[in-house]
Amino acid sequence: MALNPFFLQGSPGEQRLVQDLINEQLRMYGVDIYYMPREYLGTKTVIKENVLAKFEDNFIIEAYVQNYEGFQGSGDLMTKFGIRTTDELTLVISKERFEDFISPFSMDLLATRPKEGDLIYFPLSDSLFEIKFVEHENPFYQLGKLYMYQLTCELFEYEDEVIDTSIEEIDDNVQNIGYIATLTLAGIGQTAEASTTLVDGSVNQIILVNDGYGYTSPPAVSISTSPNGSSTANATAVAITTSNTGSGSTTFSVKEVQITNPGFGYTQPPTIVFSGAGGSGASARAGIGTKGVVKILNIYNPGAQYATPPVVSISTSPTGLSTANATAVAVVSAGGTIAQIRLTNAGFGYTLAPTITIAAPSAGGSGVGTGNFVINEVITGESSLSTARVKSWDKDTRILKISNLAGTFALGEIIVGSATTFSTPGIGTTARYAVKSIQYDDQYDTYAENIIIENEADGGILDFTETNPFGTF
Repeated sequence: MALNPFFLQGSPGEQRLVQDLINEQLRMYGVDIYYMPREYLGTKTVIKENVLAKFEDNFIIEAYVQNYEGFQGSGDLMTKFGIRTTDELTLVISKERFEDFISPFSMDLLATRPKEGDLIYFPLSDSLFEIKFVEHENPFYQLGKLYMYQLTCELFEYEDEVIDTSIEEIDDNVQNIGYIATLTLAGIGQTAEASTTLVDGSVNQIILVNDGYGYTSPPAVSISTSPNGSSTANATAVAITTSNTGSGSTTFSVKEVQITNPGFGYTQPPTIVFSGAGGSGASARAGIGTKGVVKILNIYNPGAQYATPPVVSISTSPTGLSTANATAVAVVSAGGTIAQIRLTNAGFGYTLAPTITIAAPSAGGSGVGTGNFVINEVITGESSLSTARVKSWDKDTRILKISNLAGTFALGEIIVGSATTFSTPGIGTTARYAVKSIQYDDQYDTYAENIIIENEADGGILDFTETNPFGTF
């Protein structure tokens, strides 16, 4: 039979009273937490696995902490990947407060209750917790209505999610975890300058006859001495190697020979000998110029903030022959200066010392080397169009730690900040710097053993020290 109509089993007034009492108790005995809804950025096309999630919104709400004796869970566990903390937290929040102050502003219009996978920032421990289960029927329909949500949470395990709430206390929780690549940036550049002189009876070109094989590093290049008898008259050069194309190859062949000193006083082409570095077979022949051969006299201004070797231009020979024109390349030091200029062709037939011009560093453009980056700011490479998010930035050392990479940054390219995530008014100046070096190996993961594994594989699994098992190229 039907219920007794004279007993309402929970009138709207009684339900309102219970909800008000719960809200008041939460405000009196609870703590403020930040609710952070998860936003999915994309899925894979095969099994629809979530690729990346983002947490940008945050809503402050009062919650009662049920585990009053401390965090639940298994505590700290020692695993093969290091110490894993498995703290658990149980929170109670008001159903009415959630529906009034969080649901209307959620990006997910169907999110009428807290969802598993969303995050909770717990200020007391400065920790992020992930909601694992939402109990929405406890107490079970008291007076015919539900009044609260019970959230069972576990300590958040970061997997390259984007956490960008513009609240530093929240965002810095993941600043030093996850995959981190490192960019060393160049500041305001300075163009290098050098001078030349002319010498006679000098080595003006070294032509590679056989590139050889099996070299583990650039071999030494020996050039027979000049009949002049002076040590400064002897020509010197260095070998440049290129890696063989064989799969897994760790040996090299000679790509070219660059002249560091053309010498003088030679009456016939000197002998070229390659030695050392474990390889063999490389051979080359030298050409000499009897008059007007170019020699690099001095680098009187090494410049600054070079990220990649600049173009070196030398004025043409008056002979009018293209083969008589001197050409050179620059070597950049670890400090971003020009350490050496090497001649690939010392030319001949010059009557006056030619003009040498070294291109400006890529960091020498307008506004480059200025500004600051902030955590979570999106940076973009102007040439590669690669993007990443800032983990941290040290202006003094110009070291930028980044994560969430999309694409590959190029050496020497200009990267710019978005200046869209600044939380402090007046800072929003977009930074512009040139990429000086790139380190894609994560240097900050305490437990990563990539280098150890790679070295063990190179030395123990396949041995390339004597021959290449995949053939000679």
